[in-house]
Parts: sequence; structure tokens; C-alpha cells
Amino acid sequence: MLAEIALNVLDIAKNSEKAGATLIEVFILKDTSRNSITFRIKDNGKGMNEEQLASVTDPFFTSRTTRKVGLGIPFLKQGAEITGGNFRINSQVGIGTEVEATFMTDSIDCMPLGDINGTIFTLVREADEYDYVYTYGVDDNSFVLDTREIKEIVGGVSLMNNEISAFIRQFLDENMEEVDNASIRGE
Repeated sequence: MLAEIALNVLDIAKNSEKAGATLIEVFILKDTSRNSITFRIKDNGKGMNEEQLASVTDPFFTSRTTRKVGLGIPFLKQGAEITGGNFRINSQVGIGTEVEATFMTDSIDCMPLGDINGTIFTLVREADEYDYVYTYGVDDNSFVLDTREIKEIVGGVSLMNNEISAFIRQFLDENMEEVDNASIRGE
């Protein structure tokens, strides 16, 4: 089992990339009144047929050819459900896949969110061939980072460029702090 929610986000997003997605949407939503963290990843990749979708939570099913088991989704599902949360996955061939997991943060079994900014930064920085839309929210406060907007502004310069990477990391850190603090202040 992955030790933090952020690593699960990384695993699912990388699966989206491998599935041929060109747009990957990542949502992290904290609801302090419900004591929950929900993450949702939606992509426009190749999707899964009904047989694959029915088997995806089976640890002995994988679409990979390098190993015979696939533990990411089954452990994610177990990790969410053991906290009293839930897990769902929807997929359609040719349309894409959506994975959502909710963790109840007041459960002793809830894994920490972890370094979500580091995870998103890693995904976005390496995303010249993909587009990411990342939404981070706490209660009624949120921010969005959309690589399509950044790419339009920088006019074809790689997101791996040091100045652009520094901007992205600063944007993530400053906006997360602002959203977290607004929630603490009750705004």
C-alpha cells in the first residue's frame, strides 16, 4: 500500500498518461465539516471495457506486461474504505476514466495527504505532451492550475524550463497556503 494519498494520485495520473490521455484533471478536496479528503482523477485516455472495469479492483488483474499483479487500485480502494470512506471508478472505451477515493480523516487508518504539491509539480513539470488541470480546495476555497493556460503564456517553452518550473512550484505553494489559511480563518 502506498503510504500517502499524494503517491496514489501520482500512480493514477501516470496510469492516465500511459492510457494515452491528453487531458488529466486532478481534484483534491478537503471537507473539514465531514472530516474527509477526496481525490478525483479524470482523463480522456483510451478507457476500459466492461470486463477490464469489473476486474480492475482485483489484485491479480493488470494490463501491464511486466508483472502479473496490479496492486495500485485494489490497495487504494481498501485504503479509502478502511477509513469509512469510499472508492469508485467509471470508464468508457474511447472516452476515458474517472477514479475517485474519499478518505475519512478522523479515522486512525487514514493515510496522510503527503506532499501533494510535490506530486503535482512532478506531474505538471513533465507534462509537455499532456495537459493537467489541478484543483485544490478546502471547504469553499480553492485554486486551479491549468497547464493549457501556462503553455499559452510561455508560447511553446518547455514546462521543464527552470524559470517556468520555479513559477509553477511557487504558484502551487502560495495558493495552497492561501486556501488552507482561509479555511482556518473560517472564510
